[in-house]
Amino acid sequence: MTSFMSSPTISSSTTLGLPSLSPSSLPFRFASHSNNHSCQLRIKCSYAEAGGKDDSKNATIDVVADVKPERVVVLGGSGFVGSAICKAAVSKGIEVVSLSRSGRPTYPGSWVDQVTWMPGDVFYANWDEVLVGATAVVSTLGGFGSEEQMQRINGEANIVAVKAAKKYGIPKFILISVHDYNLPSFLLSSGYFTGKRKAEAEVLAEYPNSGVVLRPGFIYGKRRVDGLEIPLDVIGEPVEKFLRSVENFIKPLNSLPASDLLLAPPVSVDDVAYAVVTAVTDDDMFGVFTIEQIKESASSVKA
Repeated sequence: MTSFMSSPTISSSTTLGLPSLSPSSLPFRFASHSNNHSCQLRIKCSYAEAGGKDDSKNATIDVVADVKPERVVVLGGSGFVGSAICKAAVSKGIEVVSLSRSGRPTYPGSWVDQVTWMPGDVFYANWDEVLVGATAVVSTLGGFGSEEQMQRINGEANIVAVKAAKKYGIPKFILISVHDYNLPSFLLSSGYFTGKRKAEAEVLAEYPNSGVVLRPGFIYGKRRVDGLEIPLDVIGEPVEKFLRSVENFIKPLNSLPASDLLLAPPVSVDDVAYAVVTAVTDDDMFGVFTIEQIKESASSVKA
């Protein structure tokens, strides 16, 4: 059995004098087997017997190839950022599994039917089922509350997920973290930020050459809360455009403590989502990514 990481291609060869072939002219066809991610190539071959006879004989050869498509597990996939990631990944042909306490969301759109929605808690997840066949894990886990709650959801939950992904041999882990806003150290000592930074450290330690940490600031888009749609983009988008138009003038202020609370440009939830898609598909992308780098990464795959 022959294994391929991508679909086979045929190109012209100057050495053999072979003409280039278009996909429609290829003498084989694919039969997909989605359950085991394999495909069958049915190739029609012509050959002549020894002796130089012109009459050729045809034979059909079945070649089964194991195809390894991208399969992403999104933790918190039914949330604001997580659902945007699921939608963007599906649009790029990536197989998506979501693990969240609420399971399948009520969002409109055909993309929802293309995601495998699994209800569950990261602390009690059956990782044998969740991570089977995964090529990357994306965590959007995070939230506010008491110090203990923030340490648990921003830090401990993500650390549990990283360790599980590493144990099951998942090659890449992507964490949605947060920009530090140039805040003084005493403010960064809150459970929200310390939890996030502990999670970052775990990702970078377990995945030094493939782990990705995205640090967006305020994320805007259309957010659904209890069935209501909150248009955060009405505020976020114009603020982002304004700050980018004056960025050359406000750069001297960036070094001031907490200045980024006002000066850090908001980030579209779609930019965060497509930056994740880039991270999933680009093996050379790893490390910590700032707001600007998130936008750059997103631009490479956005339609």
